[in-house]
Amino acid sequence: MKRYIFALSLLFLFNIAKAQEKKRARDYGVEIGVMATGNLNAITDVPGVKVGHQTLIKGDNIRTGVTAILPHSGNIFQNKVPAAIYIGNGFGKLAGISQVQELGNLETPIILTNTLSVPMGIQGTVKYTLALDGNENVQSVNAVVGETNDGYLNDIRGMHVSEDDVITAIENAKTGIVTEGNVGAGTGTVAFGFKGGIGTSSRKLPESLGGYTVGVLVQTNFGGVLTINGVPVGKELEQFPFSSAIKKSDGSCMIVVLTDAPLDARQLERVAKRAMMGLAKTGGIASNGSGDYVIAASTAELMQIPYQTKEKFDSGDVLRNDNMSPIFMATIEATEEAIINSLFMAETSNGREGHVIQELPMEKILPILKKYGVIK
Repeated sequence: MKRYIFALSLLFLFNIAKAQEKKRARDYGVEIGVMATGNLNAITDVPGVKVGHQTLIKGDNIRTGVTAILPHSGNIFQNKVPAAIYIGNGFGKLAGISQVQELGNLETPIILTNTLSVPMGIQGTVKYTLALDGNENVQSVNAVVGETNDGYLNDIRGMHVSEDDVITAIENAKTGIVTEGNVGAGTGTVAFGFKGGIGTSSRKLPESLGGYTVGVLVQTNFGGVLTINGVPVGKELEQFPFSSAIKKSDGSCMIVVLTDAPLDARQLERVAKRAMMGLAKTGGIASNGSGDYVIAASTAELMQIPYQTKEKFDSGDVLRNDNMSPIFMATIEATEEAIINSLFMAETSNGREGHVIQELPMEKILPILKKYGVIK
């Protein structure tokens, strides 16, 4: 028994050491774009934003989870936020899309999970929302739940995510550092043939351009020719779609863009479209079987939409269209970097039927980046 406990202790310490070795792109000197990041270079740099994960790793076959993104810490149903959704490629199952498109607002946390767990995502989010103080008479809730298919590593048909897992992810949500890689909804994902996962990044506009923050969080599970800050890494490694008859490129990417800029739903859709440009810069091709969705929302308090009010008109000034370009640029850069961070922070994982997906081979990646002058 003592030997068993000792072995477990060594394994635990090994895993901690390995996790501490993982570095984000900027830790290696990879500076994507030209705009400044927020303090944490994360979606939580946007004031009030919280992120929570519930990670499910059980036995040899369960590799999945839930990630929850909260635009503010209050009752989101009672104080909705302007929102928009853009479909880059619609081979996916994004719940709640029609009401967001119709009304232009978001009334629940944003939930990410696996494809066959979207119903549990809805159930858990609705159950959480109905239980909030002030929602005692609520009879309709539009839960927004996105997904990617983690069925290569995960026993997706087992539908192991529960309502409680969804609620736990929401209740675990916090500000500050966001855990990336093999966590939450990114536990079982694959991107560019390597282990994908959750990634995040942010950009802070200078005061002369409004001083707003744009934060992005991604769930990466898609294919293409991996490109890191303009470097054709996938080509150099000879790992890319259609290089042989058996290599495919299907998969999905969920992208969440939050900003404290005062934007309405129409403007947020314009922002959401730019996120797909960030995906393209990483080499993603939005293949036939890829569900690529962008959810964008404004967290600006003056833009919040009360559930019940006696006022006949919405109030709050929105940013002029002429001032949108810096936010577009920030979105593109933060999306690109969030995707790359998801890869840099992911770890090799085994799963269903003995499948193994390797993490990025940094011993090969770094020399390639040096060759092209991206790092010293």
